Amino acid sequence: MKNIAVNINSSKDPQGKVLKEISSTLYNKFYGCNLLVFKDAKGLGDYNSNDLDLIVSLGGDGTILSTARETYNSQVPILGVNFGHLGFLTQVESQEFSEALDNLILGQYSIEERMMLQCEMLYDGHIRNFVALNDLVLSKGAISRIVKYNIFIDSVHYTSFSADGIITSTPTGSTAYSLSAGGPIIYPTLDLITITPICPHALDIRTTVLASNSVISIEIEKNRERVFLTIDGQEFIELNETKSLKITKAPNKCKLIKIHENNYFEILKEKILLQTKGL
Repeated sequence: MKNIAVNINSSKDPQGKVLKEISSTLYNKFYGCNLLVFKDAKGLGDYNSNDLDLIVSLGGDGTILSTARETYNSQVPILGVNFGHLGFLTQVESQEFSEALDNLILGQYSIEERMMLQCEMLYDGHIRNFVALNDLVLSKGAISRIVKYNIFIDSVHYTSFSADGIITSTPTGSTAYSLSAGGPIIYPTLDLITITPICPHALDIRTTVLASNSVISIEIEKNRERVFLTIDGQEFIELNETKSLKITKAPNKCKLIKIHENNYFEILKEKILLQTKGL
């Protein structure tokens, strides 16, 4: 591998010690490689990542989310290295990094493809597109009243309800905000989309699971209320004049490098289920 990028969450490594160790290991394993370092994904989206052979996401799950969005068009495989708190998406702990690179060199790895979502909407007079690996969330402002949402599936009206918000999620994001709002856990490599209401004012409104080729249109009746779009819990956009959005499966997928054949359900139990029980 000649061209390698590292995207690091600088808040977790303020002294740069972890970055120095990771960079040294990369230089030792891939002698003469061209190593590019990005902090907090700044500039990563502007770089022509098609020239990269590997991206190392150094931090936690949030760092993988930002890395996936910024490199969406390049389809470069991402190796997630965890030294954060949760580490559900990341495959390798920082102390295992050298061994993981040995496996990578020997071809002892696989690439797991995860579907992403695409959101299209009219914003400030222009058609804007956003992608997400976890979820797209519509929510009201902190002191706003509830908002009414009209949901259309493949151009057919499905339902209307008033709620604090709506979570549209990928299977990867099913263990994130959607799970907290009562949504189901979905195996991450499946191609499905879920729509989960946030505190709906109707007891019969529950999560809806859709085929990934569904076209979801959401019309917002906000009556001067403030409504926000949140992308993977990291980007926030106030929808001033925007009255509708179209959400579909994104054309490209996120490619995550798997070094260990970890059992998904063991990781789910350890990182998510036991955590929620306070164990």
